[in-house]
Amino acid sequence: MANKNGGFIGTDGLDAPDPPTDVTPTGGNASVSVAFTAPTDTGTSAITGFVAQVSTDGTDYSGGSGTGTSSPITVSSLTNGTAYTAKVWAINAYGTSAPSDASDSFSPVLPRGLIFGGRTSTTSLNNVDAITIGTSGNATDFGDLQTASAACSSAASGTRGIKFGGRHTSGGGSGKSTNEIDYFTISSTGNATDFGDLPENMNQAMGLSNDVRGVNMGGSGETTNGGRDEYEYITIASTGNTTDFGDSTSSYLNQGGATASTTRGVVWTGESDDEKTIEYITIASTGNATDFGDATQDRPHTCCSASNTRALAFAGQGGSTNNSIEYITIASTGNASDFGDPDTNRDFGGSFSSKDNYAYLCGGNNPSSGANLNEIEYVTIASTGNGTDFGNLTAAKDQTAGCSNVHGGL
Repeated sequence: MANKNGGFIGTDGLDAPDPPTDVTPTGGNASVSVAFTAPTDTGTSAITGFVAQVSTDGTDYSGGSGTGTSSPITVSSLTNGTAYTAKVWAINAYGTSAPSDASDSFSPVLPRGLIFGGRTSTTSLNNVDAITIGTSGNATDFGDLQTASAACSSAASGTRGIKFGGRHTSGGGSGKSTNEIDYFTISSTGNATDFGDLPENMNQAMGLSNDVRGVNMGGSGETTNGGRDEYEYITIASTGNTTDFGDSTSSYLNQGGATASTTRGVVWTGESDDEKTIEYITIASTGNATDFGDATQDRPHTCCSASNTRALAFAGQGGSTNNSIEYITIASTGNASDFGDPDTNRDFGGSFSSKDNYAYLCGGNNPSSGANLNEIEYVTIASTGNGTDFGNLTAAKDQTAGCSNVHGGL
C-alpha cells in the first residue's frame, strides 16, 4: 500500500510510492554503496528518484545522505571504522514514501593491503608495509612482526591480518623456521600481537581465508622438510592454536600460492609431486582438497589473489619464463587460462587484492639478474592484460606474503 503524501485536505493520500525493500549496504573508503529493490507500487505517478540516508544510532538518519534515480546510491564523507545502518526512500511527483526497513550494520573501511616480512639477499625482515588500495603511490611502514620472517603465509578478515610461520635468517644460511602466528588490526598501524601456534615450525606454506576462517596449507616443516600435505585452520576473530582441516591431493606441497572467494579456497600446489596442480576446498567445512584443474605451466614460487569470482596466479619459477599471469573462475573447475604478463619478471613475490577491482604483485626476485625487487604493480581482475606500475615497497625484498581487508573472500 502506498504511503500517504502528507494528509492535506482534498488529496487522496495514496499518491506517494511504497518504500524500497532489500536494502543492502557495501562499505567503502569513507563511503557506502546502498543497493535496494525499487517498489512495485509507485503510487499514481512514476518514481523520480531515491534518497539513501545513514545513521549511527538507528534513530537519527542524518549521518549522511545520497540521491539517485536507481540502485545503488553512494553516500560519502562517512567515518571509517564507525558502524552505520541505512534506509532508503522513494520519491514521485506527489510525495515521498515511508522509509525502508533499516539495513544490516556496516562500517566504512580504508581499503588497505599489507606485505609481511620477506628477506634481503641474506637476512629476514620484520617490517610490514602498507598501501591504500585504489590509489597509486609508495608503501608506508605499518609496524613489525613478532619475529623477522621470510617465506611466511597469510590470511585476513575484514578487520584482522594474519601471518603464519616463516623462516628467520641472518647473514645467510637456511635459517630456522617458526611456528608463530601473528595478527594485526588492519585499520590501524602497530606491531604484531601473538595469536597462537602452528602444529610445527614451518615456512613456505600457503594461506587463504574468508571473513571467518584462515587456512594454512602445506609448507616445509621441521619434521617434514620435503613438504607437508596437511591443511590447518584458525577462527580469525579469536586467538589460539590451529585445528586440523584435511589433506592436499598431492603427497606434499610448498612454495605455491592460494586465495579464496567467500566460500571456496583454491591452491596452486607449487613444489608438489605435480607442479601444475590446482586444487580447492570449501572453507566453511573441513575435509581433504579436491582437484580443480591444471595451471598453464609449473608454478612453484607463485603468489595468488582473487576477487569474489576470479583467482589469479602471478609469475613463479615454472616453465621457461617467469613472466605470465593466469586465471580461473573459482566457482567452476577446469584448467587455468592466460591473463597477461607482469610488468617485471619475478618470483617469490607477495600479493593481495580487492574483491571487486584490483590484484597487486609486490616485491620478489628477478630471475634474470638475481636481484630483489621493490616494485608494486597491479592488474584489473575482471579484465585481462599486463601489469601496471603502482609504486614501490619500503625496501627491495623477496619471499614476502600479502593480505588485505577487502579481498575476494570477504
